[in-house]
This record gives sequence, structure tokens and C-alpha cells, in this order.
Amino acid sequence: MTTELKYALPVDQTNWTVNGEMETVLRWEYEDGRDSLLNLYDKGKKQQWDAAERIDWSQDLDPHNPMETPDEAISIYGSPMWEKMNDKEKANLRHHLQAWQISQFLHGEQGALVCTAKIVQEVPNLDSKYYAATQVIDEARHVEAYSRLLHEKFELAYPITPPLKALLNDIITDKRWDFTYLGMQVLIEGLALAAFHRIRDASKNPLASSVNAYVMQDEARHVAFGRLALRDYYPELSQAERDEREEFVVEACYHMRDRFLSEEVWEVVGLPKAECVEYVDKSDGMRQFRTRLFSRIVPVIKDIGLWGDKVQKAYADMGCLDFAQIDTDALLEQDNQVAEEFDRRMAAGAA
Repeated sequence: MTTELKYALPVDQTNWTVNGEMETVLRWEYEDGRDSLLNLYDKGKKQQWDAAERIDWSQDLDPHNPMETPDEAISIYGSPMWEKMNDKEKANLRHHLQAWQISQFLHGEQGALVCTAKIVQEVPNLDSKYYAATQVIDEARHVEAYSRLLHEKFELAYPITPPLKALLNDIITDKRWDFTYLGMQVLIEGLALAAFHRIRDASKNPLASSVNAYVMQDEARHVAFGRLALRDYYPELSQAERDEREEFVVEACYHMRDRFLSEEVWEVVGLPKAECVEYVDKSDGMRQFRTRLFSRIVPVIKDIGLWGDKVQKAYADMGCLDFAQIDTDALLEQDNQVAEEFDRRMAAGAA
């Protein structure tokens, strides 16, 4: 069965072609690389993996709760709509909500694949081209893994959600190389890390949790790449140029905060869309989830120097300003350790 036949909504409504502009930069100086980026490039080479081999695809998913997450994680849990549902309807909702979430991960990874290829072409530093080249194959592997998880195990998919589509469109069409870094490496990848983290640690299904653990190991390096590249560049900009980038950060973060309302799902499973969206938007669970989403973004934004009054005010409004104190290097090491622990478990199971 082709991919399009597995979508819960007509996919032709969301297909689009982006007319992006960019300059191609070639460098003839090969010895001026920054140690921090070259070390990250070396780590990127050593941590390459094969999605067909590292993940045990023989494992199955429970059709009633594919990722085996608690019902409390469902965004309308405890609502009048939830209480009216029978067991069969709840199982169907779990299936669709989880497929919707993995679908957005898949579409975001394809966007990252395109954006990283764009970075290789347009970034002026050769050390950045080196690392971005490793990330291109990382992103292709992530698309492969999430696509296989959806189409072989869930057998259900959703088109890209409008907020993610709009942000990807802005990133791809902007011809300034640092906007590609800022939008993809810092914002989208940082948000994805927090969402992956939630599934990796909450899912009791070893297949679903291992896919997210291995992807997170790569994504943590990708966010570090954006941080290392931009914190050297942004101090060189004028205040007006930094103000423009801070405006983009604020707008994009508010945009991404509204990405997880699952608007496409409710009518498909027979629930009232308006009531579900209103409940989710105002629920304590969604407020806490939205706050945690920015735990990987806020410290990086501060580190690269986009820390003006407008950005700090926006993060205070979102309730995530305290995340500025997080040690991002420690998080990177923790993500590495979790992925390696999954490898040890697989080896022990095989033995």
C-alpha cells in the first residue's frame, strides 16, 4: 500500500513546493576549522548507525496503545468527552493521537533533511559544511526510521500540521544562512528533543522508545551544532540585525507552542473538534507540556546571544525563563548515555 493511502486525511491538501532562495558558497581555505565544530564533526562520524540494524523491527505494537503510554498523557484525559467514550473508542483515539504525533516527527525530519542540505550549500565555513554533511545522513536515517514505524507498525499517518508547515516554509525560503540554523538547528530541533524525550521516557514499548532514544542521540548533537556556529556569529551583527532575529525567535516560539493541539485528529475519530481544542488549549497538562517543550531551546537562545528584553519577556510569559540555567552539554551527554543503555539492553536480550 502506498503512503498516501495510509493518511487519515487527504494528503493532497498539504503537499507544497517551496521556492527557496540561497547562495552557494565554496571555500578554498581548508585549515581554518574551529576545534569545537571539528570535534563535533568527529563525533558525528563515529556515531553513525543503520536504522535497519540497530533497531529491532521484529517487535510489535499493541493496537490498543501502540507506544504503551499512560492515559494521563492523552490531552483530553479527564474531560467530559473522554468520560463519554467506551473502551473501543478510547483505543482508537490512542492509535490516532500517537500516529499523529509520530507523523509530525516524520515530517519535521524531512524538513530537517532539506534544511541541512541547504546549510551544506550556503554556510561560509568549511567546518560547518563538514558537520552538516554528517547531519544530512542523520536526517535521512530519521525519516527512514519514523516512516517505517508509521507505515509498518501503526499503518496510519497524518499530513503535516499547519503551524509546522508555516515555520518550515519561513526557514526554507529565507536566503540568510544563519536563519536556517536558527530556525531548524535551534528551534525545531530543540522543540523536537523535548517531545522525543517525553515519549522515550514514558513509552513502555521498547520499539517506540528505542527509535526516539536513538534519534535523540543525533538530535542533541544537531542542537549543539547550531549553538556552536551561531554564538560566534551573532556578536558580529548590528543591534538592528539581532533585533530582527529575536523577533523571529519570539514569533516562532509562540507559533510552535500552538502546534500540539492535535486539531486534525478530533473529527476523524468522531469527537467535537471545537470542544476538544478548547479543552486541550486550557488544560493544566498542556500548559505544563508546553513549558517543558522549551527546556532545550531557552538555554541555547541565551548562549548564542539573542537574549534581549523582548525574548526574555516572551519566555517569562510562557513560564520557561528559568530554563536558561540548564547545562546543555550535560543534556547532550545524558542523551548519549540513554541511547547506549538501549544498545546494552538489546545486546543482553540477544545473548
